[in-house]
Amino acid sequence: MSTHPDPITLLTPEAVVEQLRVLRQQIPNYSQLTTVSSQRLRAAAAAEGPFLQASINAIGASPIVRTAVGRTPDELRVEADEASRWTAVEDELRAMLKGVVAANLMRRHRLGLTALQTYNISRQLVRKEEHADLLPHVAEMQRLNRFGRRRKVAPPEGQVKPAAKPA
Repeated sequence: MSTHPDPITLLTPEAVVEQLRVLRQQIPNYSQLTTVSSQRLRAAAAAEGPFLQASINAIGASPIVRTAVGRTPDELRVEADEASRWTAVEDELRAMLKGVVAANLMRRHRLGLTALQTYNISRQLVRKEEHADLLPHVAEMQRLNRFGRRRKVAPPEGQVKPAAKPA
């Protein structure tokens, strides 16, 4: 009997996307909403708790109301329970998205830090003739470097830049 847990297989981004697409097909009523349709749904979707329970009770108390809405109290209770349970999925997906965003930020940070270190080391090395082969690379990094550059500040509105003095 082994005391070592099985190693976890790390996924590639492409494998995660593929699994998410498969999972998406298995989620009941999964859809994307436009901003307008989302706004239209939000008002009635806000009915919850005691108000929702009171409406279910009214449906149970009146056959006329039950016929008018075309739903039974039991159907509504099941749907309310299901909607409540799916909020746990929402929370987990939000947490997962935040984790993926954080992991990607850390990846880009490591890459950027390495690029900046490479630039600084290369700038030091090209000072010596034996590293002249790095000159075009340093020149390209210098051209593309957006760090350490000062932005030109535009004069405030209404002020005119002084004209250059003639030579």
